[in-house]
Amino acid sequence: MTGRSKEETADITLLGNQKTQYPCDYAPEMLETFENKHQGNDYFVKFNCPEFTSLCPITGQPDFATVTISYVPNIKMVESKSLKLYLFSFRNHGDFHEDCMNIIMKDLIKLMDPKYIEVWGKFTPRGGISIDPYCNYGKPGTKWEEIAFNRMANHDMYPEKVDNR
Repeated sequence: MTGRSKEETADITLLGNQKTQYPCDYAPEMLETFENKHQGNDYFVKFNCPEFTSLCPITGQPDFATVTISYVPNIKMVESKSLKLYLFSFRNHGDFHEDCMNIIMKDLIKLMDPKYIEVWGKFTPRGGISIDPYCNYGKPGTKWEEIAFNRMANHDMYPEKVDNR
């Protein structure tokens, strides 16, 4: 098996770039893709971001979360450094937890057109309550649409203890 050619990686500009500029606000334009070489296989790609931050749109106070993104690629895949910079761009973005997770999911759907994707934010408690928004999507007209419904219907059947945050 051979590696990727320069032509296949020509659109990846952030990985390996020592002069990376970190965005100061929400920046979906940071996202980059590369081709899925295994389009005949269904498989999950999972990203864990334990240091996600955003701002409360009312108080401006920081919110902290672990964000998990799992997807089944179709033709395009998200490049990890660009995803890191994109997630970092929420640092000064004021939105509710639920909005942030849905925005992330919708941006990644627009970018990659995956077969399936789910985004789950596990926010640290503020005011004595934690919020853990979960959203998912399955490509309409495919088996993944039904899988998305089933995962949503059975989501969090055995919730974890929250005393570990």
